[in-house]
Amino acid sequence: MRAEVQQVADRTYLVHGSNTNWVILGDGDAVTLVDTGYPGDRDKVLDSLAAVGSSPEAVAAVLITHAHNDHLGSAEYLRATYGTPVYLHEAEVPHARRDFQHQVTVGQVLRNGWRPGVLPWAVHALRSGGTAHHPVTAPQPFPAEGALDLPGRPVPVHTPGHTLGHCAFHLPETGVVISGDALVSGHPTARPKGPQLLPDMFHHERRRALASLELFEGLEADLLLPGHGPVHRGPVREAARQARERAV
Repeated sequence: MRAEVQQVADRTYLVHGSNTNWVILGDGDAVTLVDTGYPGDRDKVLDSLAAVGSSPEAVAAVLITHAHNDHLGSAEYLRATYGTPVYLHEAEVPHARRDFQHQVTVGQVLRNGWRPGVLPWAVHALRSGGTAHHPVTAPQPFPAEGALDLPGRPVPVHTPGHTLGHCAFHLPETGVVISGDALVSGHPTARPKGPQLLPDMFHHERRRALASLELFEGLEADLLLPGHGPVHRGPVREAARQARERAV
């Protein structure tokens, strides 16, 4: 089964993989790939690049919102095979190397197994490589502050809480925010639909994840591309406020 590729703005594509999204930003022949799904999503990643008229050789850089396995899956493959640089927030670089790992544990999942959707999600995560060891050998911090000199001109926005170095990416020219897991619009383990925080078990520090919603409220954008769930259209600041109201 191929990934679903959705063009949401000019040269901007949201790709729905297996329970996780990634984003492709184009500029001429080059693209920026934001996140890479699960390790088991590799064929879907490659198919999605082909679907937008690109290729792995044309990926100028991989940007990672955070180093959980369902977002980091093919980053090392692209780095090792094609020499593609992999960039993250400096606080997330050691996480990508697996100097440590802040990710929901099997024990936490089992304790929440009574919740609707948790066990089917866990089975899918295991089959897709959610507990596999796929560190990035040479991850790099963002090379500069402000807009990155990459297709889409994404601006990293440090939004800690889900992980220490979680980053969203703001595209001021197109009014887009790529929110990773700091602000989502759905998840297989969550009943609500629309803007929300992920269930508590997924956050390293829920208090900081809640506080980071204020950062989204300061971004001028009307298109939210989350790490999980469908595209959300409307002011991102309102989406963040809605997520805050649901979380408290």
